[in-house]
Amino acid sequence: MDIYLGLGSNLGDRVLNVRTALSKLPPDIIVEAVSPVYETEPQYLKNQPEFLNIACKCKTTLSAREVLTFLKKVETDLGRTETERFGPRIIDIDLLFYGTERVNEPDLIVPHPRLSERAFALIPLADIAPDFVHPVLKSTIRKLKEKLNVSEEVRKTEITL
Repeated sequence: MDIYLGLGSNLGDRVLNVRTALSKLPPDIIVEAVSPVYETEPQYLKNQPEFLNIACKCKTTLSAREVLTFLKKVETDLGRTETERFGPRIIDIDLLFYGTERVNEPDLIVPHPRLSERAFALIPLADIAPDFVHPVLKSTIRKLKEKLNVSEEVRKTEITL
């Protein structure tokens, strides 16, 4: 199954956090493409450090539920602890798409429900999957990106992972 993930970090060594998270995905999740790295202002809680954000295309044989469980374990292994919603974090890994499937469970909604309003996720995703069609909104990632009212800063960096 093709899946798309969004990764972000705004605490500690942000580059190392994102690199390490990517390295922990195989063999259960095989990374096929990684976007450029973007530095972004926090969107919901403003009084915190800026984030580094990327998107990646991956392949997996895990179910959507198993992917979520696996990603939460990677986050915990890297030192993420629960804090306030939208607060600072060592690493955040979101399951943006699980193929074109829809999942609607209490703690797992795919496609990611707020993706279309998040420049920090859509802009990197558009770099690697501009023609992917959002299975609910029936629009390409490129078109969703073009519709954004970008209120927060999203800047491409020279950082390589």
